[in-house]
Amino acid sequence: MSRALSPSRPSAPSPTGAPSLAAAYAYCRRVALGHYENFPVGSLVLPKAVRPRVYAIYAFARAADDFADEGALPAEARLASLADWRRQLEACVDGAPTHPVFVALGDTMRRHRLPRQLFHDLLDAFELDARRSRHATFEDLLDYSRRSANPIGRLLLLLFGYRDAAWHQMSDAICTALQLTNFWQDIAVDLQKDRIYIPLSEMAAHGYTERDLLARRHTPAYERLMESLADRAEALFERGHPLCALVPGRLGFELRLIWLGGMTILTALRRIRFNVFDRRPALGAGDKARIALGALRRSRFLPSANASARRPPA
Repeated sequence: MSRALSPSRPSAPSPTGAPSLAAAYAYCRRVALGHYENFPVGSLVLPKAVRPRVYAIYAFARAADDFADEGALPAEARLASLADWRRQLEACVDGAPTHPVFVALGDTMRRHRLPRQLFHDLLDAFELDARRSRHATFEDLLDYSRRSANPIGRLLLLLFGYRDAAWHQMSDAICTALQLTNFWQDIAVDLQKDRIYIPLSEMAAHGYTERDLLARRHTPAYERLMESLADRAEALFERGHPLCALVPGRLGFELRLIWLGGMTILTALRRIRFNVFDRRPALGAGDKARIALGALRRSRFLPSANASARRPPA
């Protein structure tokens, strides 16, 4: 956990004990640009006026994730930090926040009428991470993704004023697919933290045990298991596919970048037969160039586009 994100240590305090709004957004920007992951915090595609709002949302989530993932601390201590973060969330709109994250986030929530529940959903996911390191069923994993990933897509749409329920549902499908793909990409990384995001029931159904996974055994049973899971992630990508053509402007382009990036990673996982124990697939410079060119072609995301055109550029 980054100690700079501790709720008890605000940045650039004013005489009233809170940083100025400008200092708070600057703090969130520093936090956000220090981490990229699957969140477009560093994207120059997003309009300049929107970027500070994205930084504020990301800084909130980054700190909460750090609290949940501090393995050296007992679960009770991590849950206490998350509970304090939740209390500050509740107070940041109507109260007088002092932490820079909540000064910026409260302003963002008021300006864009962002529902608090989406932020509470994120905290619910982080609390789950602090409480358990295994997921029994695929439905459990979908529920976790509903809390951990889907709020981010909805919040981005809301920042641009898009409140259509159908759009939000397609965004949910893409975000869940991205979360699942990230899980399959990071199996070996998560094992180092004693976390398993492959549903235990799916492992049992394919004859692959937790002991096999901990031993990093790449077997035919493992390949069949992962192919089944990848198929479900791809189906979710396809369910959200139309949104990439519906959303206009820069956000639409950003969404197409994200969609193609996720599908490219999924294709790379299949290419190596999901053997992430030897190496973690990642996007190279050539991949990023092809994805950018593919994202420029909005027509390939229209309903008339055939299934082969939806595949990531070769």
